[in-house]
Amino acid sequence: MEKGFLVYGTSRDAQTCLFDNLVKLGIRKQVMLKSMTLNDFRSVIQTLSTVAPDEIYNLAGQSSVGMSFELPVETYESIALGTLNLLEAIRFLEIEIKSYHASSSECFGNTAEHPATEETPFRPRSPYAVAKSTAFWTTANYREAYHLFACSGILFNHESPLRPERFVTRKIVRSACRIAKGLQDVLDLGNIDIQRDLGVRARLCSGHVADAPAGQPG
Repeated sequence: MEKGFLVYGTSRDAQTCLFDNLVKLGIRKQVMLKSMTLNDFRSVIQTLSTVAPDEIYNLAGQSSVGMSFELPVETYESIALGTLNLLEAIRFLEIEIKSYHASSSECFGNTAEHPATEETPFRPRSPYAVAKSTAFWTTANYREAYHLFACSGILFNHESPLRPERFVTRKIVRSACRIAKGLQDVLDLGNIDIQRDLGVRARLCSGHVADAPAGQPG
């Protein structure tokens, strides 16, 4: 919006969703909202026909790795099928749209403690990772086979105070506040053997390295 873009956002039911995060960011009135369900091809076609966007940033889908084991079908449909519908709609409508898909480092799976690069093979180890891997290769296929402007960014874990409280950083902060107020005695984190790399960005300021705000992938 700072660059003068007219921004549309979509939700499965834009009429009833409160969009609390947009309110917290102070941009609720600046974002045009449309109802769209990514796993419904007709819904995607209708929305793209109406808006005719220049760029699409596909950030949709069930986003919890843990929850994906409980909801594998919903996870796959919202991520893999949703991405396929979006790309196929762009191809079908023959609109020149630049499409960005938010992929995930979960696609790499277990790298045996070796740093992952763009050449590291995918070994997904969760329904979420399988869905994200499928969406990644679907994006590559539409780029190469149909010559669409379609790309993926492989994002590592990133944090924000806007994330739901089931995610680890919010969970720790919330529990610490409750413990300090005497409302809670124990912080339960579950499996503490799990390791994750965080996407961060460092910057030089007066010769010192400073941490960038949380949620900014490096």
